[in-house]
Amino acid sequence: MALRCFRQLQSLLYRSSCAARVLPQAPAGCRAPLLSGCRQRVRQVTLTRQLATKKAKGKGQTQAKVNISAALVEDIINLEETNEDMQAVVEALKEDFSRNLNIRTSPGAFDHIMVVTKDGKFPLNQLGQISQKSPQLIVVNMTSFPESTAAAMKAIRESGMNLNPEVDGTIIRVPIPKITREHRESLAKLAKQSTNKSKDTLRKVRSKSVTQIKKFKNKVSEDTIWLLEKQIQQMADSAAAEMDKLLAAKTKELLG
Repeated sequence: MALRCFRQLQSLLYRSSCAARVLPQAPAGCRAPLLSGCRQRVRQVTLTRQLATKKAKGKGQTQAKVNISAALVEDIINLEETNEDMQAVVEALKEDFSRNLNIRTSPGAFDHIMVVTKDGKFPLNQLGQISQKSPQLIVVNMTSFPESTAAAMKAIRESGMNLNPEVDGTIIRVPIPKITREHRESLAKLAKQSTNKSKDTLRKVRSKSVTQIKKFKNKVSEDTIWLLEKQIQQMADSAAAEMDKLLAAKTKELLG
């Protein structure tokens, strides 16, 4: 009886005029005390969901921003940590753009090229001395780790910077290619690929967080779960929008 009354009232409330601002009459068969409880529950559900959505003026709808206090839901999920994880993905993309996708190749662009050796992976600047001899030539001196020279050559060649290194003993010479339109377009393509990979990582962070809150679906209200999902989605949307802005700026820089 209680469930039937609640559902009837919920349906009537949804259809009733906002201008009237009155509750509908009790469905036939509902007792007064039961009706009062049903009305209160429907009002709570309606008000809770109004916190998360609103009708836009004119055509379509826009989403109101959900801002749940992290302290109130800390037993369910750490929202600050979730946001930090998402921002870390954005910062990683920004760093990748800065280090690896520059029109003019500089010694700094070589620093974090990862070299695979028999002892593990190491940044190139930990294995060799990197210097710029001229605007058209960068030299990597591998005297300290001569056994890693071939691996360093391979890493430079496969770095995605359109480089063709040459070796002379333990000295690696890297001619810097001229800045052609083809090279610019190649870098822009790499920027797009990096952004897509970062968005995949972002989706994994979001999915992990949603999975975490759903573990509590039998312990907290449906509306609490729903609002948390909305906030996590808003965090992900904000991070994705930031990535799009980074990509647009980088593409403009590369293509001119």
